[in-house]
Amino acid sequence: MDVKDVLQFTDSLFFSETGKHIDRLQETILKGTWDGQKYSDIAEEEHCTEGHVRNVASELWQILSNALDQEVNKSNLKRTLQRSNLSISSSTFTKDFINVTNVNFCNSNIKDSEVMNNRSPASPSNLEKTPTQPHLDLSDVPKIFTFYDRTSELTTLKQWILHENTRLLAILGIVGIGKTALAVHLVEQIKHEFDFIIWRSLATSPPLSILQTNIIQFLRRGDAPVSAPDEKATTGGLSLLDYLQKYRCLLILDDVQMVNSSGQLAGNYQPGYEDYGTLFRQVGELSHNSCLLLISSEKPREIAALEGKNQPVRSLQLNGLGAGAGEILREKGLAEDENWSELIELYRGNPLWLKIVATMIQDLFNGNISELLSDDSLFLGDLESLLDQPFNRLSEPEKQVMSSLASETAPVSIAKLRENMQLSRSRQRCVAVSQLLKIMQSLGRRSLIEKIQEGDRTFFTLGPVVQEYVKTQYSRPNCE
Repeated sequence: MDVKDVLQFTDSLFFSETGKHIDRLQETILKGTWDGQKYSDIAEEEHCTEGHVRNVASELWQILSNALDQEVNKSNLKRTLQRSNLSISSSTFTKDFINVTNVNFCNSNIKDSEVMNNRSPASPSNLEKTPTQPHLDLSDVPKIFTFYDRTSELTTLKQWILHENTRLLAILGIVGIGKTALAVHLVEQIKHEFDFIIWRSLATSPPLSILQTNIIQFLRRGDAPVSAPDEKATTGGLSLLDYLQKYRCLLILDDVQMVNSSGQLAGNYQPGYEDYGTLFRQVGELSHNSCLLLISSEKPREIAALEGKNQPVRSLQLNGLGAGAGEILREKGLAEDENWSELIELYRGNPLWLKIVATMIQDLFNGNISELLSDDSLFLGDLESLLDQPFNRLSEPEKQVMSSLASETAPVSIAKLRENMQLSRSRQRCVAVSQLLKIMQSLGRRSLIEKIQEGDRTFFTLGPVVQEYVKTQYSRPNCE
């Protein structure tokens, strides 16, 4: 195989897996790897960092590994493709791959009557017998340019979904922590285990009836008008839950917090959106082999009520990257790597937060972290507008509690927090005991407070970034 054959063949494999063609950087990586170039040489040629080239290459090798059903990496790429003895000019495998992809994306025509009668559609692709050729609708998936090490989290999620048959799953965390990026890479690694994979964003707060109709339209792939979910009894059409039971589906809903109300405690739906909660509960309780994956900065109350170690409902609280976040600072060209750990800790290993502050350090301090750390106050800059999103959703009592926590110099227990709030204004009780417990639970579900366990006692505090934000935005509770 020459380089031209390699590029044609790998592009067809890439398209069959993702529905997209390889881009210029991926093509350069393939050419360079085939010719024995180092990643550093490729990075210099493309005017980007070596770390970025490694990330893109790692994702490319994973996609090719999935397509060929064998491991592909930098060291064995040439040997693997040559051993397969495949080329565009002579390989019927590639042609079949392209044909199946075209059928999956363009020509499927599945009627509800065919599904109900358990018959295969008149199509080369039999959905129940070809789980390695999933029907994909990833039109709402955002472009992820870089992905940092989340090996343990991916392992956990794959274990829950593939081996423990988790039916309802949530990836949770504060803004910028990498929830969506993690889900994108999870889908890439497990997509061959499903018949249908559908990704939808709830950023515009679509009513559930419209969302379900849209999803069913993709699932049916039919020419007949789609019946609304509540018309099943009169029309005989399948509901979304019917499809989840009939086929093995992976349905991802991003920005789930947007169907919740602002100005109320976490978990309260907007008026008219309560049926989302009903759907989540039914998916978690009914027997099926599908998985509904929710991505949210607020834990849905159905998850909180149903999850458990031995239950088919789970949640993953996504935390910072730790030392792995050093790759971000390296890509940004920051000097003084001996200060990286302190900067990472201050910004809690949040990938987006670190990218924002690293850019500022490069712009203002020529990459010297110590100049930033010498200031007593914590820099927020563009982080303020980013944090406006979750804080604008808080209720007034939540803002009072956050303000009180921000004024504390050390972690406090709930009892101490209540005492301090009582003394903060003429010894009046700003928040009733029972209400304070609800507020703390709500703030925890929003990933805005940190919990510290010391023996059998529990203390609460705010991370440095959140604390600085609250201090600049809110005063102490104003009780009347």
